Amino acid sequence: MSIFAIGDLHLSFSSGEKNMDVFGGEWVGHAERIESDWRRQVSEGDTVIVAGDISWALKQRDAEIDLMWIASLPGRKVLIKGNHDLWWSSAGRLNRLDPSLYFLQNTCYEAEGVAICGSRGWACPDGDGYGCTAHDAKIYARELFRLELSLKAAEDAGLSTKLAVLHFPPTNDSHEASGFTELMRAYGVKKAVYGHLHGDERHRKGLRGEYMGTEYILVSLDYLRCRLLKIW
Repeated sequence: MSIFAIGDLHLSFSSGEKNMDVFGGEWVGHAERIESDWRRQVSEGDTVIVAGDISWALKQRDAEIDLMWIASLPGRKVLIKGNHDLWWSSAGRLNRLDPSLYFLQNTCYEAEGVAICGSRGWACPDGDGYGCTAHDAKIYARELFRLELSLKAAEDAGLSTKLAVLHFPPTNDSHEASGFTELMRAYGVKKAVYGHLHGDERHRKGLRGEYMGTEYILVSLDYLRCRLLKIW
C-alpha cells in the first residue's frame, strides 16, 4: 500500500466559472489529466493526501460536487484546508460526507503505520504575503497551534513515524527557520509536503530537500505536472 500526495486541485465543477488555463499550460484540462493519472497509479488500498486549495466553491453545498468527484476516485483521501477553501466549515461535519474522505484538522490520520498530521499553515514572517499585521500574526499563531495539536495526537496514538502536510510553504522565500520547521524538528517529522506555489519562479523559491532533519516536498499540481507523487 502506498501514500501519494498532490496539492491545489482548484476544482470548479459546481460553477464551471473558474478557468485555470490562463495560469499556464499545465492547467489546461487539469481535472481530466489528474483523474487519468490518479486512476492509473492509485489502488483502493492506497491513501492520497490533498494539500489544500481543493475547490473554488464558496459554500459547502457547492463544494460537495467537487468533493464527490474526489470521492469517486480510488483510495482513501486525506484533505487539508487551503487559503481558497472558503467553503470549509467544521471538519466534523465534512467528515460525514463520504467514508473515503477524511478532513484533517487538529488531529492525525494513520495510514500504513504512518501518522499524517498537518494544518493549513500561513505565510511565514518576512516572506511575500506576510504583512506583519496583527491579523497575520494571529492566523500564524493559530496554525502553529493546530499543527502541534495534530502532532501531539500522533504521539498520543503511539505513532512515531510522522508525515506532515501544510498548504503554505513551511518557510519564507529565504528559507529561514519558522515555527513550522521548529515543530517538525521537535516532533521528529520524517517528511513534509506542501503546495500553494504556482509558476516556475515561485516553484524555485519553495523549500525542497532536507532541512533540519525533515525532507520537504512541493506537491502543487502544476509543479507535479498533473501527476500524483508517491511519497511513502
